[in-house]
Amino acid sequence: MAATASLRRPPDGVRGILAPAERLDRWLLVVLVVLLVTCAVRYLDRHGLDTAGVAVLVGAAVLGAAYAARGLLPGRSWWPTAWVVGMVVLWGVLTAVAPSFAWCAVPVAFAVLRVLPFAWAVATVVAMTVLLTLSWQRISDGVDPVQVVGPIGVALVTVLAYRALELESRARQDLVDRLVDAQEELAEEQRRTGALAERTRLSREIHDSVGQGLSSINLLLQAAEQDWDDRPDRAKDLVGTAAATARDGLDEVRRVVRDLAPADLATADAAALPAVLARTVAQAGPGLPVEVRVDGDPVAVPADVAAALVRTARGALANVREHAGAGRVALTLTYHPDEVVLDVRDDGRGFDAARVRPRGVRGRGLTGIRERAASLGGRAYVESSPGEGTTVSVHLPLRDAWGEA
Repeated sequence: MAATASLRRPPDGVRGILAPAERLDRWLLVVLVVLLVTCAVRYLDRHGLDTAGVAVLVGAAVLGAAYAARGLLPGRSWWPTAWVVGMVVLWGVLTAVAPSFAWCAVPVAFAVLRVLPFAWAVATVVAMTVLLTLSWQRISDGVDPVQVVGPIGVALVTVLAYRALELESRARQDLVDRLVDAQEELAEEQRRTGALAERTRLSREIHDSVGQGLSSINLLLQAAEQDWDDRPDRAKDLVGTAAATARDGLDEVRRVVRDLAPADLATADAAALPAVLARTVAQAGPGLPVEVRVDGDPVAVPADVAAALVRTARGALANVREHAGAGRVALTLTYHPDEVVLDVRDDGRGFDAARVRPRGVRGRGLTGIRERAASLGGRAYVESSPGEGTTVSVHLPLRDAWGEA
């Protein structure tokens, strides 16, 4: 759009092939004034200041003033045409009285090319050329072919040259317009793509954070209800864990909306990520024994990477609880110099990853895990077979996440 803004639209009523050339007016006015003064001085030198001389001087002054008044015309579409017709008539009268003013045809013809449509401009320039030729013949001895062919040739070449420039200018403007349209379509497509990506991200984060948190609360409260009469202390502990999970879920909703990582992870403390993972395991629900291991030397992990690992662990554990029928689960966090790896292994029923279309973590959850890992420059894998359990493994880079080489 910046390109089209630089191409100013001609005023109303200005339709000539030189219409965009606004600066041309000033230079043509200078040339016209010089020619008018020179022709007037020549006329007075040869004819003196008689009645005809005064009329010639007045006509020259009116022609110059009329040309200078071009920018002061009212903003009506018919004014430029009336103005240029008046200019041609004034020039024609002056040339008929004093043929030396025929030289002023050059700036007047440019004014015609600036205002009138091409066909009318050509007709007007032809008429001016005929009048110019006849006027020069009046003051010449005999017929000089040069004075006939010369003006006609100059007028023809000038009009054709500027016609070619007009066609080239229109082609360039058409190309600019198409480019601007393509840029606008591209920007619109990018906005649609960005909106779709944001909806996908929110869906993934809500599924792996809020949705899994609510599922954990439901399981905790069901377990508390079963133990309410027989084991009130355990039921109280379960209700307390459910309340803590609900508070965390509320915070998570707020952070998802603000696109922030969990507050506990927005820190340079190397122990923050293992602590949050341990709390996530504790909230995974009763009856699901999970062993947590940390291998390697813990380091501070960027908040977005840590948040992705926590949400991946939460989603994977929820799917183990709901679908795997596992007796044991191992969650391992491994630190490498250039990446951090999260593995969630279970001894559940498993599935044939090559033949069965997954559901749950073997479905939308797995898709979310893969998309989240890919968005951070990492990788996600799922290994499973019937009766052999399932392993979800996520590898996320550390150096790229910190912006290092």
